[in-house]
Amino acid sequence: MTRTLIIGASGGIGSALTQAAQKRGHDVTGLSRSADGLDVTDETSIERAFSTLSGEFDKIICATGALVIDGHEPEKSIDALTSDGLTLQFRTNAMGPALVLKHALPFLPRDHPATFAALSARVGSVGDNRIGGWHSYRAAKAALNQLIHGASIELARTHKQATCVCLHPGTVETDFTAKYASRHKTVPASQAAENLLNVLDGLTPADSGKFFDYSGTQVPW
Repeated sequence: MTRTLIIGASGGIGSALTQAAQKRGHDVTGLSRSADGLDVTDETSIERAFSTLSGEFDKIICATGALVIDGHEPEKSIDALTSDGLTLQFRTNAMGPALVLKHALPFLPRDHPATFAALSARVGSVGDNRIGGWHSYRAAKAALNQLIHGASIELARTHKQATCVCLHPGTVETDFTAKYASRHKTVPASQAAENLLNVLDGLTPADSGKFFDYSGTQVPW
């Protein structure tokens, strides 16, 4: 049986991933801030939450993230940047998942295939940015992409059958996107979760260190 760990299991996408994985027969463990006190901006809480786990997991998915943090909304122009907004975005959307990966490493098997995935966003792609704006969020997701890519290189040396990737789930119908989704095609969280699990099922170690969207198409850095 596939053992799957979902970080951020109480969120819109996280809870949908939990349900979708369970329907596929996975043995699912979830960690979240509301249920387990895991706050990705606090490494001590990450370490404490992981200390409650045992054994290895075939799939570990970090489904955490935030667009609006403490009232700091996506900037429409560069002159709207604030140091607080930038800091909060990096702590939540880049540093947080990277620290989750740090503490997840001991739970990834070395002798058979395993996957670590972090939810990124297409707007974090430097090559795909054609309209500007959303500077703090874009930069934090771009930083996450770099952190996961770099970690995948190290992971290939110690976990030769592991795959470590970033995933873009699309614009999902959650509280996270409600205010900003009017101009974008959206999908229910349940469908997004199925899409993401399908992508993960199709990946191999040759795909490690890459960035994929919900259809399995590689996204440019």
